[in-house]
Amino acid sequence: MSSGRRVKLFRMGRNQAVRAPREFDLPGEHAIVRKEGERLIIEPAARKSLIAVLATLRPLEEEFPTIPDACPGPAEL
Repeated sequence: MSSGRRVKLFRMGRNQAVRAPREFDLPGEHAIVRKEGERLIIEPAARKSLIAVLATLRPLEEEFPTIPDACPGPAEL
C-alpha cells in the first residue's frame, strides 16, 4: 500500500468532495465509496456487463420490414 497524501476537502452543495491528486486517478466515470471505521475507502466501480446494459433497454415498438432472403451470387476468391 502506498503512503498517504494530504488532500483538499470541499463542499459541492450538500455533498463533501475530495480533490485527489492525478497520481490517484481511478479508471472510468464511477467509483464505489465505503466507510470502514474511521477510514473512507474509494475504489473503481466495475463496468457493467453487456447483458446488464441490454437488460435496461426497452423493447422496440415498431415492426421491422421483411427483407427477401436472396441467395448471394457466386464469388471468385
